[in-house]
Amino acid sequence: MAFGAFNPQRQHAMMSDINVTPMVDVMLVLLVIFILAAPMFTHAVRLELPQAGAALAQPGQDSVTLAIDAAGQVYWGDDKVGSAELATRLRAAAQMTPPPELQLRADKNTRYEAVAEVMAAAQSHGLTRLGFVTEPKKETSNGQR
Repeated sequence: MAFGAFNPQRQHAMMSDINVTPMVDVMLVLLVIFILAAPMFTHAVRLELPQAGAALAQPGQDSVTLAIDAAGQVYWGDDKVGSAELATRLRAAAQMTPPPELQLRADKNTRYEAVAEVMAAAQSHGLTRLGFVTEPKKETSNGQR
């Protein structure tokens, strides 16, 4: 395939051939990228999650029950507490030997932000044992959950 000549007498005609080599090169590069990237897209983390049908845990002497309602209000046991009072109580609980376990009850309509703030406050005061309290699923008359 000749693109031009040094002959000035030759008529200049439009080149109608398509050069597909650059397109093939780009397609091969894209193919290699997709082959290398495909395992990353299908990677899944395999977890063995605990079953929810376990026996109910009773609050022990070394545990503190924290509850968060749907509005984000925090309760220490049955007492309504603000953020300053919560920090004071968490600091006092962290001083205990051994530090108590926090049993966190959150309404299902509670914003995650409120739960995360309580968890961060507990961790910043040195309380690392945290349990989430849930209600077991109700069984129907035929024994299914």
